[in-house]
Amino acid sequence: MYQDILVPTDGSDGTRRSLNHGVTIADRFDATIHALSVVPEGPLGTLQTDEAIPAAERAVERIETEASREGVDVVTAVEQGVPHEQILAYADDHGIDMIVMGTQGRTGLDRVLVGSVTERIVRMADVPVVTVRLTDEIRIEDADEAARIARQTAEQEGYDDVSVLEDPHRTSASWIVPLETDAGRVHVHVDAVTSEGRVAKRKE
Repeated sequence: MYQDILVPTDGSDGTRRSLNHGVTIADRFDATIHALSVVPEGPLGTLQTDEAIPAAERAVERIETEASREGVDVVTAVEQGVPHEQILAYADDHGIDMIVMGTQGRTGLDRVLVGSVTERIVRMADVPVVTVRLTDEIRIEDADEAARIARQTAEQEGYDDVSVLEDPHRTSASWIVPLETDAGRVHVHVDAVTSEGRVAKRKE
């Protein structure tokens, strides 16, 4: 049903939440994630700086890393222009079946800009748009707490003999906890905002 899913990113921690939704859908339908970052240019003047393009490249690379870790195919792109126009044009040019994006950016003006972009995309897109409410409030900052939630999650999913293989590490606002279980090695992702854990389904 869905073959190509577009996840626009502004490089903020909150983008991780829209990525999680996109990856879940992509994994279900064996679809490809398209990570797109737009360096804004608009009526207020060019917002591009020497750091803007490298920052955009890092933003899509982060999505590529996260999606690839879950075994999901991913394509990355960086464009320049008016964000909602570039997102819609990319969707048209690449046969995108669904757009998944957040309702907020980082802070202050970014929240206004990103919220405005999402509103335009919802109104103008020809394909389904999944909007994800974003938040930057990190609740789990302790690795031991992340490990505890990961073990509990694995046990609730039916895994036995669960032990932590390596120290948990945080990417954006999500903890990744490698575990050894009776069924072999698995990764549990713990949402540092909601405290929810899920066992990553890794494709061989």
